[in-house]
Formats: sequence, structure tokens, C-alpha cells
Amino acid sequence: MTYQAPQEDLYAVPGGEASPLLIARNVTKYYGAMPGCLDVGFDIWPGEILGIVGESGSGKSTLLGCLSGRFVPTSGEILFDRADGGGLTDIVNLPEPARRRLMRTAWGLVHQNPRDGLRMGISAGGNIGERLMAAGERSYGRVRGAAEDWMDRVEINRSRIDDRPSVFSGGMQQRLQIARVMVSEPRLVFMDEPTGGLDVSVQARLLDLLRVLVRDTGVAAVVVTHDLAVARHLTDRLMVMKGGRVVEAGLTDQVLDDPQHPYTQILTSAVLMA
Repeated sequence: MTYQAPQEDLYAVPGGEASPLLIARNVTKYYGAMPGCLDVGFDIWPGEILGIVGESGSGKSTLLGCLSGRFVPTSGEILFDRADGGGLTDIVNLPEPARRRLMRTAWGLVHQNPRDGLRMGISAGGNIGERLMAAGERSYGRVRGAAEDWMDRVEINRSRIDDRPSVFSGGMQQRLQIARVMVSEPRLVFMDEPTGGLDVSVQARLLDLLRVLVRDTGVAAVVVTHDLAVARHLTDRLMVMKGGRVVEAGLTDQVLDDPQHPYTQILTSAVLMA
């Protein structure tokens, strides 16, 4: 018998919010005849962190690409609440200029490799300020002030505002990328293995920082990770993917402490035995 993730888990309403921030229904992506993700549906609510876990090839990165507008789904629906009186926006059919505008303002993307999300040839302050200017800010004083403020918030000494990211450690580069994304006050942030490749002690500090930023700003986030410890520390709800499909979903602690699907049981057992 095939386990089916309960619909109430996938579309749960945390905290009694009136309406979801993003709605995904039957999202499917094929690469030729090869499925990347199949028939995935869920809601994301304001202020929550949704985790997506699974082994390499499970479909989690493909799904994140579809949600964040980098990939066009083969079929399915992705709707985003713009909160500007315009109601729900159809992301799948959004014109490219509008998609770029959305990514500069209401959305953000944190890459696993911070070099993919930073411009290494300009200063740390320039990286943060550039996104703010792309969102419409024109005052140099306000841009530099916001850059200094966000360097403080991600625990980078503001005296390094004119240093280039290339002289920063990997952990500092990741914190700088987070500051660059968050300065425009996005409502939804996508994170692709945000602690991947970092030392354990650096990972722990970065996870603590992310939790504080989410709590303080109220931003919602979708986090893709293969690390169940990261998922437990950072996420409120969890979806487990295998073969492109969601095989289990629910509150993070419930999924990890009492897994129902055999695949989830294998994942959690592997962590316990490691």
C-alpha cells in the first residue's frame, strides 16, 4: 500500500492566519521524459518556515526552482499573494520583467554557494545596497545606512563595509548574502542548502541567526536541505520528497520523531546511527 501524505498536513493553517502567502497545486516538472517533481501541492503561510528534505535526486531542488521562478513547471499552478491589493498572482505565467521585479522586492533567494548570490567584484556594502537600489531607493545616505545596519544584524563588523566579499570567509560570505537578500524586506525567501559546505560550528551560528531574522522580520521561508538536523532546528513544517513526489508532510517534530513513511523512517534512522 502506498502512503499518501494527509491533505491537512500539506495545507495546514498555522496560527490561524487568514490566507496563505503562496499556493502550489499539482506542480509537475519534466526534463524530457524524466520527471523532476510530480504533482506537488501545499500552502505557505506568512511567517512560517517550510522545509523540503530528501536525498540527491529526490526532486527538492527542482521544486524549489519551480517555486522561485527559475524553472517553468510542465504543469500545475503557483499563486502568490502580492499584498498590494492585486490579489493572487499567477507566478507560472508571469512576464519576465514582472518576475525580475518580484525577485528584487517581495522575494529573495539564498544560494548554497554564496558566490552565486553575491557580486565578488564590488564591496560588501555595495552588494547590500545594490539590491536596495534595484527596489527603488535612490538616496546614497539611506542605502549606506541600511547596509551598515544589516551588516550589524548578520554579525559582520560594519568597518568592513568597503571590503570585497572575496576576502571574507565562507560563513561571512553566506551572512553577507543573507543581508543582501533581506535588506529589501522580502515577504518570502527561498533557501537552497543555506548551511551547505560550512563547518559545524559555523552552521550552528548561522542557523541561530536565521531563526532570529525570521522571528524579527516575519518573513516566510522555504528551505531545501538534505540535513535533518538543519530541518529540525530551522523549520516549522516539513515535506519529505522521494522520486519527485512528497511522501510525507507535517509539523517538523512530528515527521522526524514519528515518521510514517518507510523512506522517512530510513532517513531518520540513518541520522540516529551516524
